[in-house]
Amino acid sequence: MEDLLAARLQMAVSLGFHIIFASIGIALPFMMAVSEYKFNKTGKQVYKDLTKAWSKGLAIFFATGAVSGTVLSFELGLLWPSFMEHAGPIFGMPFSWEGTAFFIEAIALGLFLYGWKRLNKWVHWATGVVVGLSGVASAIFVVAANAWMNAPAGFDWVNGEAINIDPVAAMFNRAWPSQALHMVLAAFVSTGFAVAGLHAILLLGDRGNLFHKKALRIALSIGAIAALLQPLSGDISAKMVADTQPAKLAAMEGHFETSAPADLIIGGIPDEDEKVVKYAIRIPGLLSYLAHGDFDAKVIGLNEIPEEEWPPVAITHISFQVMVGLGMIMALIGLMFFYFQWKKKHMADKRWFLKLLAIATPLGFIAIEAGWTVTEVGRQPWIIYGIMKTKEAVTSMPGIQYPLVLFSVVYIILTLILIWLMRRQIITLKHNYESANEYED
Repeated sequence: MEDLLAARLQMAVSLGFHIIFASIGIALPFMMAVSEYKFNKTGKQVYKDLTKAWSKGLAIFFATGAVSGTVLSFELGLLWPSFMEHAGPIFGMPFSWEGTAFFIEAIALGLFLYGWKRLNKWVHWATGVVVGLSGVASAIFVVAANAWMNAPAGFDWVNGEAINIDPVAAMFNRAWPSQALHMVLAAFVSTGFAVAGLHAILLLGDRGNLFHKKALRIALSIGAIAALLQPLSGDISAKMVADTQPAKLAAMEGHFETSAPADLIIGGIPDEDEKVVKYAIRIPGLLSYLAHGDFDAKVIGLNEIPEEEWPPVAITHISFQVMVGLGMIMALIGLMFFYFQWKKKHMADKRWFLKLLAIATPLGFIAIEAGWTVTEVGRQPWIIYGIMKTKEAVTSMPGIQYPLVLFSVVYIILTLILIWLMRRQIITLKHNYESANEYED
């Protein structure tokens, strides 16, 4: 295996592992905040028990995410020294702020977990809110650094060197707002549907369980709202990609030939040799509108980009289709949920809907993995778009394959431990609250 491929795979494995825990750390504290708020206002024990149960799961995910996040920060310097040499002074600021947000999050989580009987009830609730806000801030700062790689700003590149560096301009680059919004919403969608799906599975075996009913309603309310907002965020992101990374957009859509108007391609398998997308559905003019807000606008195709600068088209296109398809499915489920709420119908009475939620449990996280594949693979062959190629940034140290194997094994072990811990937590949920029908509704 080539060193470049091994380094990229190691980053992919690390990021793919970490992003799940980061997403949970963003969204789950807000679900806890809603349930504890309801407890403080109503005094109903079911909401306190729910908050405590969710906080135990958050602690497990937070600890695992802290480990994987630390590994990622080391990998940037070890695997991509040339990149960090030039990029470090430019986008170091968001990473330093991310570290600050992480420490605040850790402190607030400690106060939340151990402060139930030691803090005023509203102070305790506030510490949980701080956990969530710190998680959101942490994500925004990290995404700012990634967005800079997609839309470089805050420096002049002269003779292979970065000069006139402006870290503030680099952090607040053009791609940052749309990417940050898209990522934060994705975290709420994925975590909301995962938590709702878990409680739906438990409700299938105990249809009258008030504990799981309350949990399902809170989690799905948050997940459904985010799922319905996500297409709007996706539209903003698509327009930004069209402006800053036309090659990525062309690969996402399998758009081989520049055209005006340009068709939107749904599904299909790209053939890079024949430069066509086979078995696809085409909607005339819609890509022009989605990319530029005009049904007759020209959309740049891959034919205008040197072939050696093409991203891997098939991977980028299929990942994009998976992300969008799963996002639309979750948005549709969200609409169903709000329809039932409007009609004052109980979800637990609809076995088919609980089964649908159970099936949808992993969809948000699969969509996140697909979305990050689009972001990273779609930027290739660049590590800093239009400035530095990935092959120019990789370490010259031989034997990168061995750390790849080592870290993959470590992540597999961590995954197995996490599954064991969460299985114990789910069994505890099932047994401790199997008689939750006796709660006063």
